[in-house]
Amino acid sequence: MHVLVRAEFFPITLGLMGLLVGSFLNVVIHRLPRMLQREWRVQCAELQGETLSEEEPFNLATPRSRCPHCGHLITALENIPVISYLFLRGKCKSCRAPISPRYPLIELAAAVLGAAAAWHFGPGWQAAGAVLFLWALLALAMIDLDTHLLPDSITLPLIWLGLLFNLSGQFAPLSQAVIGAVAGYLALWSVYWAFKLATGKEGMGYGDFKLLAALGAWLGWPMLPAIVLISSLVGALVGIGLIVFARHGRDVPIPFGPYLALAGVIALFWGNDLNHLYLSAIG
Repeated sequence: MHVLVRAEFFPITLGLMGLLVGSFLNVVIHRLPRMLQREWRVQCAELQGETLSEEEPFNLATPRSRCPHCGHLITALENIPVISYLFLRGKCKSCRAPISPRYPLIELAAAVLGAAAAWHFGPGWQAAGAVLFLWALLALAMIDLDTHLLPDSITLPLIWLGLLFNLSGQFAPLSQAVIGAVAGYLALWSVYWAFKLATGKEGMGYGDFKLLAALGAWLGWPMLPAIVLISSLVGALVGIGLIVFARHGRDVPIPFGPYLALAGVIALFWGNDLNHLYLSAIG
């Protein structure tokens, strides 16, 4: 009975934890690209023999979050996931400027992903690995949407974590995970160079290669065809929709990372079913 009760409450526990993690992910999504840009400016200045003026410390912990309109420092009571947004009616307490609904939506997304992983896998290492995987994909998808960047500081650890979890075959046999990491990288690397040689343009970034390598490391090489197919199909449909309905320029790049991340989520929960369905369909 005790185990049954724990199992029943496990999705709730991970869902609540997801709200807190989602609040942290909002910070990561906003600050990590800016941290990278500052680091690149410093490196460029050093290569040119220049010295940049010292800037205010800026990392995931410093400075405190503040309203971008009036500079009001966000207190702990104003930073409770979802609840504070509802209590403040989506406006800054000081200047009443609107707060983007994206913040509570990311918190809710992290909560839903956490609860879904707990429900699907149950208590154990699989659920622990799944939530780390899902929350990392959420952060990467949003960063790529904002900046067209997939930071190495997330993608590379994600590859190694996938291989570590699969040392005991949590999501795929280790041999499939290793081949998946290599094949995932080489698959998009090959597409990149084929496109560049044919058109003289770059069709995607190296971050996409690393993200697909991470998906292969977590889920194994048999999942890669489904992931590539789903992400390409969704990306094509969204791209056509943007061009037709939003008058998105054909030459304006569209980030591919969010579609890879979405395909990775689908493959984590339903990949085996999709593969069985596909194999049944072809004979």
